[in-house]
Amino acid sequence: MSSDQDKEFNNIPSSSSDGDQIPVQIQPLRLPTPEEVQGQDVWNNCAVRSVFSGVMGGGLGLFMGLFLGSLDTPLVQEELTTRQQIVNQAKNMGRRSLSSCKAFAVMGFVFSAAECVVEKARAKHDITNTVAAGCVTGGAMSARGGPKAACVGCAGFAAFSVVIEKFFDRYN
Repeated sequence: MSSDQDKEFNNIPSSSSDGDQIPVQIQPLRLPTPEEVQGQDVWNNCAVRSVFSGVMGGGLGLFMGLFLGSLDTPLVQEELTTRQQIVNQAKNMGRRSLSSCKAFAVMGFVFSAAECVVEKARAKHDITNTVAAGCVTGGAMSARGGPKAACVGCAGFAAFSVVIEKFFDRYN
């Protein structure tokens, strides 16, 4: 095929709003490489996804705990030196960041695992999976407070999950 014929073959004209013909470039279909397929298979594993989410949630909790711990205003004890007060503040920040790290790691792990299991069971990728995962996560995080707290946690986290999904507009 000559270059003129090649241009005519690849440029199929389409009309614009004012009636002019605009050439449209057709790109060939590219199949994924075996490495890309293997990477997708690994990522579609619920255990891998959940552990990754737990680790990332723990990292986020660590930084949030450090930030929020630094904002706490401890009572200044006049009998302590400045150095002792700094050490005391650093210990409080460490405790707060460790606590936040654990909470966010568990939250990320449970949410991701629940969403992945529900998605695989339903064989659909929609907002219902997010609602179910939010309910499971909220209920699990507040289960120590009893059944009433678990129900409130379920409803609250499910609603929060829907708001976040609508904000990011993933399912339109």
